[in-house]
Amino acid sequence: MKSMEGGDMHPDSKPSLESGQPAEPTLLKRREIEVQIAVPLIQAFAEKLGREQALAEATGVIQSLARRAGQEMAEKIGANDLAALARVVREIWSADHALDVEFLEETERQLRFNVRRCAYVKLYEKLGVKEFGVCLSCCRDASFTEGFNHRIKLQRTQTIMEGAPLCDFRFTKK
Repeated sequence: MKSMEGGDMHPDSKPSLESGQPAEPTLLKRREIEVQIAVPLIQAFAEKLGREQALAEATGVIQSLARRAGQEMAEKIGANDLAALARVVREIWSADHALDVEFLEETERQLRFNVRRCAYVKLYEKLGVKEFGVCLSCCRDASFTEGFNHRIKLQRTQTIMEGAPLCDFRFTKK
């Protein structure tokens, strides 16, 4: 079975009460699992290619996966407008109290919100790998959006991962 982001489901998933199918792990849990494989790989590649090149290659692969995950999400939920994207933010990205989101505007052409608290940052800090956080998480957002709907563009000028007090997500549908 495929997950919301297109990967195989975690073998420890428990059945969902609603569908009888295994429940998918939250994105926060997936990132915790992925980091245990991704960071050692990036570090090993950095020894061979240099840190900058290894991060650039990893970021490119992660963005490609995120783009495909966006396409699969739109297909799964049967919609790819800004209202559907807002639903993804609320139900998928924020699951397991991963994000505290302050919605500022939701229209047919604009979706604007700030993330005030990000558990992904806390996770990477706890694991001692925050320096990889942008590559492992933040770089996905624009690519996911592109896959979800190529007419929706994300503008973000700051992230908590990079030390800002909030992440400013501004989506515009062309």
